[in-house]
Amino acid sequence: MNALTTQRLQTGLWLGLALLVLALLYVLAPILTPFALAAILAYLLAPGTQWMTQHRIGRFGLPRWFAALAMIFLSTSVILLLLLILIPVLQNELLALQKAFPAMVNRLNDALSPKLREWFGLDVQLNTQSLRQLLSDQVSSGSMPSDVISEVLRHVRAGGAAVLGVVGTLALTPVVLFYLLVDWDAFKHRCEALIPRRWHRATTHALSEIDTLLAQFLRGQLLVMLVLAGYYCIALTIAGFNTALPVGILTGLLVFIPYVGFSLGLILALISGLLQFGPLYALVSVGVIYGVGQFAESFFLTPRLVGERLGLHPLTVIFALMAFGQIFGFFGVLAALPVSAALMVIVKRIKHAYLASEFYSRT
Repeated sequence: MNALTTQRLQTGLWLGLALLVLALLYVLAPILTPFALAAILAYLLAPGTQWMTQHRIGRFGLPRWFAALAMIFLSTSVILLLLLILIPVLQNELLALQKAFPAMVNRLNDALSPKLREWFGLDVQLNTQSLRQLLSDQVSSGSMPSDVISEVLRHVRAGGAAVLGVVGTLALTPVVLFYLLVDWDAFKHRCEALIPRRWHRATTHALSEIDTLLAQFLRGQLLVMLVLAGYYCIALTIAGFNTALPVGILTGLLVFIPYVGFSLGLILALISGLLQFGPLYALVSVGVIYGVGQFAESFFLTPRLVGERLGLHPLTVIFALMAFGQIFGFFGVLAALPVSAALMVIVKRIKHAYLASEFYSRT
């Protein structure tokens, strides 16, 4: 058996093994969710864990397991703090909206009905009682309505396995995250050891470059969040909103979730404005503030503060967000910039190999 045949057999063997691993990942996808989520969180929290282990308290350094627990505790506390800010504000505004709803409908009738009768000859009156009943069915001033509880219980009985899967994911993810943070460096060394020696240098260099770009992406995204949080707080305060601080902070900090963060902040600000000022001023002020904020984020802040850190042209950033969103939906928009940064490293290396090839240089 000559060397060429042996090489072809080895190539076929490795391709078959790769296909087998992909098939196995596809079959095991439902149970891999907590491991994948923990791996992403470990990548984000590993630098903080490393920093804590490198700093001493007195004459003693922090053990790795303690630093891992501290990072998990801090990240969980931040998430819970956001929820504790968001949920009371949302509940209070919805309850206040329910109480003020009849008066708002009456003002709307007084403003619109004469105009519609004068301009179009239409006698239109909004039914306050029907609209209030519809709102009351969705928002309860006390405990959850019995019909909603019955609906939840019905879904729990029908989809018990799905509920158990979610609970299992939430319970298992912190455990997996802890072990990944404790053994993060060991996992990295083991993965690097599996890279073929002839590709080791180029692969590790490319991975290091991707890691640097992703770190720059996170810093840029954090800067965008802080700038927008400050903008919305200041703009809503100038407009006279009583809930300017919580609504502005939440809108800015949640912009990393495409559409969801902006939409949630817009709804909260609109409800607050309707309750405090009335329809006209609320619609105009919220529309202007959030329109300017969205324009600045999409066409200036994200392309400049995130795109330039990644080495991406602002037009490339806008195209990547639109393209990934069109192909993969919500999660595509969420992953557009970090994936684009990783692809940029690969494309640059392909370009350098092409420019150095005989195919390019031959005249």
